Amino acid sequence: MSSNQQIPPWLQEQIAKLQQTQQNLQTILAQKQQLELEHLETEKALEEIKKAKDDESVFKQAGTILIKSNKKDLTAELEEKNELSKTRVSVLSKQEERVKVSLKEQESKIQEMIKNQSTTGTQQSPNSNTSK
Repeated sequence: MSSNQQIPPWLQEQIAKLQQTQQNLQTILAQKQQLELEHLETEKALEEIKKAKDDESVFKQAGTILIKSNKKDLTAELEEKNELSKTRVSVLSKQEERVKVSLKEQESKIQEMIKNQSTTGTQQSPNSNTSK
């Protein structure tokens, strides 16, 4: 007995949408975690560079090599990178919240559709409960 015979097409469609939304959430969480890690690394680099004297040599990484730089320019570059990563984390946090709300709505919709299906015993069309 195949699962396609047991699950109505309208429910399969809703479950597929739910799974896609869950994948989107996982992608957002992975990006957010990567940015938070980058933010922490930048913070540590800023702390270290601030300990250096103004006339000391400082270096920045460019791929697999280090390039000599000056403290002022490197500090400005790191601070800009830090602000950018904070902004991007904020944007991803907002996206995460929206996707979580959407997931809850989709789950409720699926549960309601299943409940209606079991109480009425009639097959519900996919267009009867369309979202957004």
